[in-house]
Amino acid sequence: MPPHAREMCPSPNGDHHRRHGLSAAPPLAYYPRSSSSSASFKGCCCCLFLLSSFLLLLVLAVFLIIFLAVKPEKPQFDLQQVGVQYMGISTSNPSSFDGTGTAVSPSPTTASLSLTIHLLFTAVNPNKVGIKYGESRFTVMYRGIPLGKASVPGFYQEAHSTRNVEATIAVERANLMQADAADLIRDASLSDRVQLRVLGDVGAKIRVLDFDSPGVQVSVDCAIVISPRKQSITDKQCGFDGLSV
Repeated sequence: MPPHAREMCPSPNGDHHRRHGLSAAPPLAYYPRSSSSSASFKGCCCCLFLLSSFLLLLVLAVFLIIFLAVKPEKPQFDLQQVGVQYMGISTSNPSSFDGTGTAVSPSPTTASLSLTIHLLFTAVNPNKVGIKYGESRFTVMYRGIPLGKASVPGFYQEAHSTRNVEATIAVERANLMQADAADLIRDASLSDRVQLRVLGDVGAKIRVLDFDSPGVQVSVDCAIVISPRKQSITDKQCGFDGLSV
């Protein structure tokens, strides 16, 4: 190769540019793409949020459609029978009333009531789907004074079915003060009728496709009249206070 040709060939170290008065290009600087990465992350989060919201609304819409198609009705929980197994009344005075009509003191200082009653409830499910009951609690009262309680474990009831539920309330020597004791003795000895009140709350949920609806609570309110001499129920009136969510 001629000498002048070698001079025109660029050299690896940039001699050709220096010979013609040109400087070598500076190296390219690298800047991290922080702004674009942050925008991409925010966009992904926004997409995930929208997708989750859409799926949640879709599930709720399907559940609402099925719920309206089923047309659920409130369950029925009624007190059918009350059996008196034992009832005894004693006073602070020597004389006492034991259910045989024995006379007692008209103005006792205190009185105690022992009582064992058996309650038979009937749960009716009129719906096309099952009902899940929670634990139910019942209280027997005399003139607003709680005497004893009973509980019924939770259970599941099939669609279009009727089920009997039993509970026993045992009262062991519940003490009553002077005014209430006098009323109890008078009711038992003169009228042969002791009126009690059975209150209870029954919680239930309607189950559709393994999903439970919001809980509803039915308040049971029953007035029962017991004859101490006959040791039996002479009157019973039951109803619902209402249905609350």
